[in-house]
Amino acid sequence: MFLDRLMDIRKIISTFRDEGPIVTCGLIFRRQYEKAYNRNIAKKLGSVRNLKISCPAQISGLNHIRIGDNFSAGPYLRLVAIDEFNGIPFQPQIIIKNNVEINDFVHIAATNYVEIGNNVLIASHVYIADHMHGAYKGNNQTSPEVPPIARRLVADKKVIIEDNVWIGESVSILPGVTIGRGCIIGANSVVTKNITPDSIAVGCPARVIKKYDKTKEQWLQYDDLSS
Repeated sequence: MFLDRLMDIRKIISTFRDEGPIVTCGLIFRRQYEKAYNRNIAKKLGSVRNLKISCPAQISGLNHIRIGDNFSAGPYLRLVAIDEFNGIPFQPQIIIKNNVEINDFVHIAATNYVEIGNNVLIASHVYIADHMHGAYKGNNQTSPEVPPIARRLVADKKVIIEDNVWIGESVSILPGVTIGRGCIIGANSVVTKNITPDSIAVGCPARVIKKYDKTKEQWLQYDDLSS
């Protein structure tokens, strides 16, 4: 706590010296607003410890969201549990466990179930959703004549991100996906299928290129695992 206050004081002094009094006043106001905002969110979630959400942020459907201890998020977080769309009700759940760190411009949305495990690191501009506008396979597919905003939400899938996962910059994680424990998802990947634990996956759609060999304690090329 003392170190945090010391860092705040140093930041304020540095800002005053470099940017002047107006910008410094803005910084102080933002810091105080963020502290009050986080206290309010933590209280509504059941007294979460060490919650740090940078503003601005959009969090809606808080009654359907659970966040563990030591959660931090950069600016422009969109954390949305959708309980109604176009008159259709949903029962969403977003579960975020302990020690999760999220960078800026991350969008997480659920109409059914999204779970993020312990010790997960998420880079900037990441999109995670368990639903989509319209159905494009199977029965009752959606016509392109229907405006996208008017298409029904397909909301019967889950997204599960297990413990110790690192998700790179600008990744999209689509409905029905489980990312196994210890995985790394490379930047700009689009995850459309399950990724097995202890894997590195990249591309669009994402595919596994390496797996961790616990005996050799090395990440091996996926093609080398059979040799």
